[in-house]
Amino acid sequence: MDKLSHIEGSIVAIPVNDIDTDQIIPARFLKVTDKAGLGKAAFCDWRYLEDGETPNPKFILNNAAYQEASVLVAGDNFGCGSSREHAPWALMGAGFKAVISTDFADIFRNNALKNGLLPIIVDRDTQQQLFSLAEEDPSTSVRVDVEAQTLTLPDGRAVDFPLDGFSKYCLLNGVDQLGYLLALDEETQRFEARNPQRVVTTA
Repeated sequence: MDKLSHIEGSIVAIPVNDIDTDQIIPARFLKVTDKAGLGKAAFCDWRYLEDGETPNPKFILNNAAYQEASVLVAGDNFGCGSSREHAPWALMGAGFKAVISTDFADIFRNNALKNGLLPIIVDRDTQQQLFSLAEEDPSTSVRVDVEAQTLTLPDGRAVDFPLDGFSKYCLLNGVDQLGYLLALDEETQRFEARNPQRVVTTA
């Protein structure tokens, strides 16, 4: 997992509430265990016409003006539905480093953080402001400071967002949960040496 301390990039908005994981990455793509190429399948049923290959000209991610966007601004309750780690894989494969919404489904949020995709929770006024800015100017960009837990808008206003300490540590240091545990191997061995295994007997 790459280190993530700052994000500065343009935004693209999908102002739709309750975007579930099956819309982010349809179930037919869950057979793969490799992240490579999943970015092309992100929002597949919206992104392509019925033949599954021809880009839908009405879908925002097919608009050339938003091709370089690295921050997705979405409607409420993003990532609801079934649990699938493929959802953050697909979004990251599509070039996104962060998703902004008023709230996220817990399972999606946890999966995103474990994979290095930052879910940013903002208030509704900020969400609506970003929707408007993205529509008015495709070059609209924002800055994210993971350490400070702030999202800075084009007008200079900084908005705080919640992030638990463990997830922040993992993002800043580029380690997942397994990497974090492996880094504690020597300390674990010292602990075990100080505390030899005891046999517990029951009467």
